Amino acid sequence: MKLTHRDEWRVMVTIKPRRPADVGLTGVTEIAEFVAPTAPITVAVLPRRLGNFGFVSMSDRMASSDVEADYRARCEEIATTLRGLPHVDEATVTCTETHTCSLCSLRWEVLTADEAADHSTNQDEHSVEGEPVCCGEAIAEFRAEHGIPALALGGAA
Repeated sequence: MKLTHRDEWRVMVTIKPRRPADVGLTGVTEIAEFVAPTAPITVAVLPRRLGNFGFVSMSDRMASSDVEADYRARCEEIATTLRGLPHVDEATVTCTETHTCSLCSLRWEVLTADEAADHSTNQDEHSVEGEPVCCGEAIAEFRAEHGIPALALGGAA
């Protein structure tokens, strides 16, 4: 039913710089003593593509049999390295998740509790929270898995 695609892997790093060099301000150590940020500084560190070997480049799918796991591992390695730096406060691995229906390929959406309680947004009187809204096949599969009566032909009751 729901397919999850993960991409745009990154490591979100929050730093608390103490010296000008911690933020790349080199050459001022003789006249500047410390950095006083007014708020935490968060930056995104992007991993090098899996298929980028420097001397040759290929698609990620050609370079890896499990692209998602390899990007996660690469980002975890980056995060571990960054956590060892004295001015790094936090490093978190994140990615963008996209959910689609395996049956119709549309964006995955389900009824919320409020929508399930509002009969104007229901397919019929058996619509419940969590029921997909993308296509009839997804609704039928969901209802069969949850023991809910099948959707009546002809729409809302």
